[in-house]
Amino acid sequence: QLSIRSFGVFNIATMNALRLASRVAPRAVGRVGLQSQIQSTAFRSTSVAKFSTAEKAPELHELGSVDHGYHADRIDKVAEPERRAFTYLMLSGVRFAYASTARVLVVKFVSSMTASADVLALASAEFDLSEIPVGSTITVKWRGKPVFIRHRSQAEIDTEMAVPMSHLRDQEGDDERTINPNYLVALGICTHLGCVPISNAGEFGGWFCPCHGSHYDVSGRIRKGPAPLNLEVPPYKFTEEQKILIG
Repeated sequence: QLSIRSFGVFNIATMNALRLASRVAPRAVGRVGLQSQIQSTAFRSTSVAKFSTAEKAPELHELGSVDHGYHADRIDKVAEPERRAFTYLMLSGVRFAYASTARVLVVKFVSSMTASADVLALASAEFDLSEIPVGSTITVKWRGKPVFIRHRSQAEIDTEMAVPMSHLRDQEGDDERTINPNYLVALGICTHLGCVPISNAGEFGGWFCPCHGSHYDVSGRIRKGPAPLNLEVPPYKFTEEQKILIG
């Protein structure tokens, strides 16, 4: 009985020792592995530092090309001058094409802004003055506007030349408003609100606007009423002695 008890106590002690060893062994192994990792890392760092200080890293061109693409595709400017000339020719040709296209576009844009032939034809008009009696006024059309052309007598010319500037609201001399004193050319539009005055009417024998009572003399100058300015003289010139071109 004593030997059986002793064997049982021995078994219990053995099992406890195994349990303790199983718990302690992983911790010891972990500490040893950590120390070995630290030592190997320190060794590597030291080796890299020694290599970087002792030897210089190779340049990129010293490593070489695996597929030899650099040597196969590069253009040698000395050995192959014709390829360089071809490249310059292509670049110059493309730039010339761009410049030509831009020039054509600019020319077309500018030409589209100019007036067409029919518009230019309406911009000017020629009139014969030989059929206008002395002292009479005709009304013609230019650019859709009425134009008064009056064949003035010598008495009318003398009267208008004698008008003092102090009597005029919009001060203009008669000689400033005519090229040939025998003929007065003026737009038939009242400068007040754009009405068309009546010819050979009014207190001064020229034109009268019935809308608001503006009176113009035979020189087309405002003499009475609300109109602020004289009748406008359009651009014109004599192409012949008895013909004028308005516009």
